[in-house]
Amino acid sequence: MKGLVIRNTGSWYTVRTDEGQQVDCRIKGNFRLKGIRSTNPVAVGDRVEVRLPQTETEDGLITAIEDRKNYIIRKSINLSKQSHIIAANVDQALLIVTVANPETSTTFIDRFLASAEAYRVPVILAFNKTDLLSDDLLHYQQMMVQLYESIGYQCVQLSATTGQGTDQLLPLLQGKITLLSGNSGVGKSTLINRLVPGANLRTAELSEAHNAGQHTTTFSEMIDIPQPPTSQGGAGGGSALIDTPGIKGFGTFDMEPEEISGYFKEIFRFSKDCRFSNCTHTHEPGCAVLKALEDRYIAQSRYQSYLSMLNDKDESKYREAY
Repeated sequence: MKGLVIRNTGSWYTVRTDEGQQVDCRIKGNFRLKGIRSTNPVAVGDRVEVRLPQTETEDGLITAIEDRKNYIIRKSINLSKQSHIIAANVDQALLIVTVANPETSTTFIDRFLASAEAYRVPVILAFNKTDLLSDDLLHYQQMMVQLYESIGYQCVQLSATTGQGTDQLLPLLQGKITLLSGNSGVGKSTLINRLVPGANLRTAELSEAHNAGQHTTTFSEMIDIPQPPTSQGGAGGGSALIDTPGIKGFGTFDMEPEEISGYFKEIFRFSKDCRFSNCTHTHEPGCAVLKALEDRYIAQSRYQSYLSMLNDKDESKYREAY
């Protein structure tokens, strides 16, 4: 029997079968994916084959996984040589960021964007907690929005608490499977509760000691988004959010240094004019990227993020909270 993985708690998986039944499953024996060293070989969003339990004391069993159209992956927190698959078979990602309370660093944003580019996953940036910002911070947020929109990323400014701006976001999610990600404390659970009435996800206050979020989501789960009354898509609209635990750092996995510039859209555009085809954009004569940086066609923050990813061969760097 085939189905869709809709929840992953670490050792257990909930599969929604094609007949509509929800089955709690484990994975069969030494289940491993060829070519991927992962701490979680099965992820939310995977299409799988399952063997249903034959008795009340038996568990369901995932016996095979179908080919993925894509996935988002990052380095495992504790195992530097292994990866952690965040979600599979997504149409897009929604990265929740905040310029304060807590602050999401541009390095974190850029690493996420580059990883999504590597796996061909479009990203929408949602700037949350707009209602809490001073005039100066609102101006800074607007500058960030202009930067990322100029690169080619869609941005939405909103407040999950008040509902401001969420009416602009909801149409972007209709008919799509959307990975929801971001640092702890940026308001992912609050946003889901706003978008999906009845979700009732637990939220927590920021830690006063570190002005950082506390983990309220401890596992990954797919949450269906109701179709709007005017939609003609009916129950088959296929709109859902994949909620994931908040993450501090985003360590890139299995990227070669010469590939990284291709995952920064604006750097890739200028790199075509470099004198050398193997230019690293760090010191070479005739580097069009360095010239664009000097002329301010490339933002300094984006270039610094590119350099940090080039230096990722230092295995300790990804553990830091970017």
